[in-house]
Amino acid sequence: MKNINKKNETKFIILLGDGMADYPSPILNNRTVLEMARTPNMDYIAQQGILGTVRTIPEKLAPGSDVANLSILGYNPEEFYTGRAPLEAANIGVELNLSDVAFRCNLVTITHGMMEDFSAGHISTEEARPLIENLQKELGSEGMQFFTGTSYRHLFVWKKGKDRIFCTPPHDISKKQIEKFLPHGEGSDTLLKLIDKSQEALKNHPINKKRKAEGKNPANSIWFWGQGKTPSMPTFFEKYEKKGAIISAVDLLKGIGRYIGFDIIEVPGATGYLDTNYSGKAAYAVRSLEEKNFVYVHVEAPDEAGHNGDLKGKIQAVEDFDEKIVGRVLHDVAQKFTSYRIMVLPDHYTPVALRTHTSEPVPFGIFPPFGQGKTDKKIKKFNENDAQEGIYFPEGYKLMDYFLQRR
Repeated sequence: MKNINKKNETKFIILLGDGMADYPSPILNNRTVLEMARTPNMDYIAQQGILGTVRTIPEKLAPGSDVANLSILGYNPEEFYTGRAPLEAANIGVELNLSDVAFRCNLVTITHGMMEDFSAGHISTEEARPLIENLQKELGSEGMQFFTGTSYRHLFVWKKGKDRIFCTPPHDISKKQIEKFLPHGEGSDTLLKLIDKSQEALKNHPINKKRKAEGKNPANSIWFWGQGKTPSMPTFFEKYEKKGAIISAVDLLKGIGRYIGFDIIEVPGATGYLDTNYSGKAAYAVRSLEEKNFVYVHVEAPDEAGHNGDLKGKIQAVEDFDEKIVGRVLHDVAQKFTSYRIMVLPDHYTPVALRTHTSEPVPFGIFPPFGQGKTDKKIKKFNENDAQEGIYFPEGYKLMDYFLQRR
């Protein structure tokens, strides 16, 4: 069916490849992943549309998907960001009182005092659930509760807890000794005791015995980070008068979506890893535009490969994103709608060499072009270097106004 959009209202689509941006690698002849990967669809957007860069991470905040995606969605993180965990709590149905402090609670693998694996071998939710339930039984109380999330990503809520504790994301310390990165500051003793006790509770659990027997990393400890209290922010419709939806495999993005009033679209087979259902995400996104006028599609796979130091996997993730998400959406929206606008970008850098996030401005591309924004003809590819020739947004949250052409 063609041109079903009878009102001819513009449909807005954001396609986000988490952590796609990277540094030049000597293994790639000093090219980046985006320069090396085959990305004809993102290149088409760069060549025929608008190309530029945007600083999604304010200087005073740590680089993370929480801060970056709030920026891209048009919310100034310096005004609205209170922490990562409260956003994830929203998606798993945990309601926070104003005095509650939520922490991300990773299941991790620690070996001889080293952060061996920040994801415990990407443990499945089915395996993780009994582990978290056991921690709640043995360590939980009315004032301290553990909640099951997804895969290795879970939640700890401390009622009337301390939120000025210094915590380090576990993916920032892969293959490093954990001692100097343990929580510290007011109230940290409580968290340190829980970490120690979790190791005893998890050590001989049948799930971990089975994982070790199968040659998999056991979930032998918890790790706290990303703490914060519940935020308050206007809905996307209140800000932009657009009814929106979000597609993602991770609780963080879906939690942000819930706070800003988006519909959460669950796609079968969406895993957040290299095996995610790319094509399904694209199909569901285009279908959602029959009722909505804004959809945000988040793909986690490039970021996961970056954290794992997997250069080959990250190139594959970027190529899959380009072919199965960007290419499919470009084709399908043109067939269904008379007016549309697509933006493609990463949220932050996740350099394979560092295995963590960094704060540099990221490239973005918009198609079709509008106003005086058409890209110069010399642009050849969608990548970090070519994007520097285009428009620059030093305040990331202002990009949304430009994308929606709001004055």
